[in-house]
Amino acid sequence: MRYFIYHYTLFIINIKLKILQLRYFCLTMNTDFKDNLRAELDYHGLTVKELSAKTGIPKGTLDGYLGQRASMPPVDIAVKIAGALGITVEYLITGQDGKKKDKLLDHNIRTIIQILLDLNDKDIETILGLARVLKDQQKE
Repeated sequence: MRYFIYHYTLFIINIKLKILQLRYFCLTMNTDFKDNLRAELDYHGLTVKELSAKTGIPKGTLDGYLGQRASMPPVDIAVKIAGALGITVEYLITGQDGKKKDKLLDHNIRTIIQILLDLNDKDIETILGLARVLKDQQKE
């Protein structure tokens, strides 16, 4: 019985630690156009050159939006970029979207996925177990 209690306690501590890491990540995130565009490129595994090819926007122009003196693009350019990335212009500019095109684009879900990618298999199984327990609790 002690063995079970010990491992259950470790499980709970691990979950709480992951929640704290998630909260810290969300609080420290700066959501402006430059950061959102960079995050989307990273999420899709695209380079600026590849986005340029997809949108027809010159690479130098895109680099200007990502550089130190980042500027906000005109609406037509923002529409092209958002379309190529499969997100809304609102999400690209603000990091928030009132009308999600796809639930997987939800910022919190994407953040969870980013964190999961850094975990080992054992931790992923732990999180999966917790998610199943939470899902079962919602059914009740």
